[in-house]
Amino acid sequence: MLTSSCNAFLDRLASGQPVPGGGGASALCGALGAALGSMVCHLTLGKKKYADVQQDIERLLQQAESLRARLQDLVQQDAVAFEPLSQAYGLPKSTPEELAHREEVMARCLRDACQVPLDIMEVCTQVIAMLEELAQKGSRIALSDVGVGATFCHGALEGASLNVYINTRLMKDRALAQQMEQKADSMLAKWLPRASQVVEAVTASLRK
Repeated sequence: MLTSSCNAFLDRLASGQPVPGGGGASALCGALGAALGSMVCHLTLGKKKYADVQQDIERLLQQAESLRARLQDLVQQDAVAFEPLSQAYGLPKSTPEELAHREEVMARCLRDACQVPLDIMEVCTQVIAMLEELAQKGSRIALSDVGVGATFCHGALEGASLNVYINTRLMKDRALAQQMEQKADSMLAKWLPRASQVVEAVTASLRK
C-alpha cells in the first residue's frame, strides 16, 4: 500500500540528511490523523442510521480534507525552514564581522524554524477538535479509527513542540523565545488532555 513517494520520504527520514526531520514527521503524523477523520466521514455518509447528522459529517469531511492538505504542505515547509538553519551553523565566525553576520542569519533562521512547528501544532489542535465531534457523530464501526487519529495528533503535538523548544533555547532574543515557548506550552496544556480524552472515550466504548 505504500507508494514510492511514501517509501522515499521514509528512506530520507532514516538517512543522515538534515531534512526531513522530527518537524516534518510530526506534520505527517497529524496529516494521518486528519486522513483517518476523512475516512470515518466517508464511512458515515449515506448511511440511514446517521441520516440526522449527514450535514455535520459533510462539514467535518471538508474540514478534515482541508486540514490534511495543510499538514501535508507543512511537511515541506518544515524542510524549507530548517535547511537554511543547518547551513547557518557552518558559517565562519573568525572575525567580529563574520560573527555578527552569523548571529544575524542564525536569529532569522531560528525564528523561521520555530514558526513552522508552531503552525503544525495549531493545525493539529483543529484536527483534534474535528475528531472530538466525529467521535460523537461518526459511524460506530469506525470508532477505533477516530481514536487512532487522536493518538497520532497527540504525538504530532508533542513532537512539534520539541522542535520549537530545541530552537528557542538557542535564540539570543529571549523575549521572542519565551513568547514562542508560551504559545507551544498553551497548546500542549489545552489540547493534549483533549486528545487523550478522545482516546479514552473510544477505548471505553470499545470495551463495553
